[in-house]
Formats: sequence, structure tokens, C-alpha cells
Amino acid sequence: MRYLFLLVVLIGFVSCKDDVIVKPSAMMRLEYPDPVYKLIEPDCPYGFEKNDQASLQLKKNCWMNLEYPEMKATVYLTYQQIRNNNLDSLLRDAQKLTYDHTIKAQSILEQPRVDSVNKVYGMFYMINGDAATQSQFYVTDSLKHFITGSLYFESKPKFDSLYPAVVYLREDIRRIMETVYWRN
Repeated sequence: MRYLFLLVVLIGFVSCKDDVIVKPSAMMRLEYPDPVYKLIEPDCPYGFEKNDQASLQLKKNCWMNLEYPEMKATVYLTYQQIRNNNLDSLLRDAQKLTYDHTIKAQSILEQPRVDSVNKVYGMFYMINGDAATQSQFYVTDSLKHFITGSLYFESKPKFDSLYPAVVYLREDIRRIMETVYWRN
């Protein structure tokens, strides 16, 4: 009788085992509010539309920082006047700044911007990989004005983790490039 009881208990333990299910690794889902853009008109030779999620910090010489506190990210905008035919050197510097990230970047995609009606010409660089910056751009009217912009996060660059914020902010950068205007 004792052996029969042990056999029933042993069968009960063996038969009640759950199957092991391997769960796929998950990523946290980050969602951001739909952007609401408003035209900003600083006392500078240029203006553009910015997302309400960004706070504008006006610096000297019409440089600006667009800070996104929720994402711990900043888009740094620098403005320079074109003088003494220095457009070539400004373009070279902007391109060099972007391609200095090829050490960590998996790819750098270029998207040109040509708006001959509003005289805005430029290039948008999407940097994929664990580079320090995920996006850079420049816009110019080719005569007087030159703006460069760079996106940086306040964290160690991990492209997979930052990807949702990168996509969101790239759309904001595109909007800046599409809405920039020059004052004479």
C-alpha cells in the first residue's frame, strides 16, 4: 500500500509539470504625442516652425537649441552668414562633421532639400547606428545665410533603444527644413 501511494504521488508530480515556453525578448513601447507646430519668429535672419514639445533656447549670434526634455534630446542649430565666398568651406565643414561619425555609424543616408521658390537648399543626414548624433542637416540660401543642425541625446548612444525618439525627431528636423525662411 505504501508503494502504491508513493507511485501515485510520483505520477502526480511528473504529470503536473508546465511546458516551458520561451518568450521573445520585448522592447519598451515609447509613444509620443502628435506634434503641433507653430511658427517662431526670433529676432534673427531666419525663422521656422517648431514642435510645441520642444523648448527654444536662443543663444548668441542667433544660435538656438531646441530641447526635448521628455526624450532628453536637443537639436543644436548654428547660424552663420556667408562672407567672402566662404560657402564652399561651410559646406565642407558641415559634411565633415557628419562623416566624422562613420566610425560608429552603420549607415549614413542623405536626403537633399531643394526649394527654389523660397531659396532654401540643403541636405538632411540620417545616421543609423551607435553614433553620437542620429541626424544632422544644413540649409542655405547660397548667398547670405547658412544653418547647420545636429541632434544629440543625453545618453550613451544605443540606436535600438533610441529609435522611436530618433524617428519622431527626424520628422521635426524635416519640418524645420521645410519651413525655414530668410529675412533680408
